Amino acid sequence: MDDIHIRRGYLPGAIGRVAELHAAYFTENWSFGVYFEAKVATELSAFLSRYDDLRDGFWTATVHGRIEGSLTIDGQHAREQGACLRWFIASDKLRGQGVGDALIAEAKQFCRDCGYPSIYLWTFEGLHAAHHLYRKHGFSLVEERIGSRWGVKVNEQRYEMLLD
Repeated sequence: MDDIHIRRGYLPGAIGRVAELHAAYFTENWSFGVYFEAKVATELSAFLSRYDDLRDGFWTATVHGRIEGSLTIDGQHAREQGACLRWFIASDKLRGQGVGDALIAEAKQFCRDCGYPSIYLWTFEGLHAAHHLYRKHGFSLVEERIGSRWGVKVNEQRYEMLLD
């Protein structure tokens, strides 16, 4: 696909589109529902409302101007707790084309440039392609527990990466 563009910063409609991408994928593949979509939209809205370009990162992957992927770095507590990677998704149109790899590479470099000591994320068991990318980029699984932060009971997993 020749017209894939990755850019940093807010785009109009990003909140709704990122929530839509998450809702569509996780409802179809994991039976998540309205609770999850509302959680993504609400928390992403709150994040972007307090977004600080020097501390935080919000990347989108677009095809012909339409958002087809995203990744966020929340740096609000990064110096003490590590930067938090959130809302990582790629549409069916982009999966397997290296976009997820590129988004994670951008986020890692941003965190290094900011001098953050580490990056962490919460995910859950079964997201094999994403977990492969996390491990490829140097993340390690450091914690597991049964929980329902996404509205359904899953084996939650915390991945972490120490930065140089």
